[in-house]
Amino acid sequence: MERSVYIYLLRNPELLRYVRMNPQWYRLLSRHPAYINQMESYAKVFYGRTFSQRVEQINQQLSMLNMLLSLGQVMKQ
Repeated sequence: MERSVYIYLLRNPELLRYVRMNPQWYRLLSRHPAYINQMESYAKVFYGRTFSQRVEQINQQLSMLNMLLSLGQVMKQ
């Protein structure tokens, strides 16, 4: 693996862990270091860091909060 790619992975421990869990990326990055951006986008999807995944997560949290508030109102009555 190119030294610059390895240093980049060391500076981003989450990406390094993703590469270790998916060895096909290690092989691919060793041969084609330019694929680092593609690997990073796959890692974002894996870790739930994309915009749509974050919106969905916030939506679920708001739904849970709404349910708890309605449960509190029912218990109050």
